[in-house]
Amino acid sequence: MIRDTLKAAQISAMKSGDKPRLAAIRLILAKLKDRDIELRTATTLPDDDALAVDVLQKMVKQRRESIQLFTEGGRPEKAAEEQAELLVIEEFLPTQLSEEDTKAAIEAIKAETGATGIKDMGKVMAELKARHGTVLDMGKASGWVKAALS
Repeated sequence: MIRDTLKAAQISAMKSGDKPRLAAIRLILAKLKDRDIELRTATTLPDDDALAVDVLQKMVKQRRESIQLFTEGGRPEKAAEEQAELLVIEEFLPTQLSEEDTKAAIEAIKAETGATGIKDMGKVMAELKARHGTVLDMGKASGWVKAALS
């Protein structure tokens, strides 16, 4: 489980005195705790690893956007901090599908659902997320689905 791996990494970082890594891991654990609190009133709970992957993917997206903004804004030291956090966060994500594998999955779903045009994009995206949501970047996949359907 991802949470167990995170807790073990937290202990390891504390013992080694790696403060930046420890701070990033604590940030991840705090975000997971926030999501747990949000889901207390939910009627159906997602799988714990799926929940953790979702949180990690959102954190990765936020870090990438921050890095771009800090770089454009002339703040390389802040961009470097965000990059260091990004590397720690990505360690705990499952291996992502390659571009070729993602495009192959899109074509398979397109054939199964009978999708022919852009109007079917929602159907293809929903199926893609259901099958491969934890191992691909849905932002990139969206562009590939659009290209495949146009």
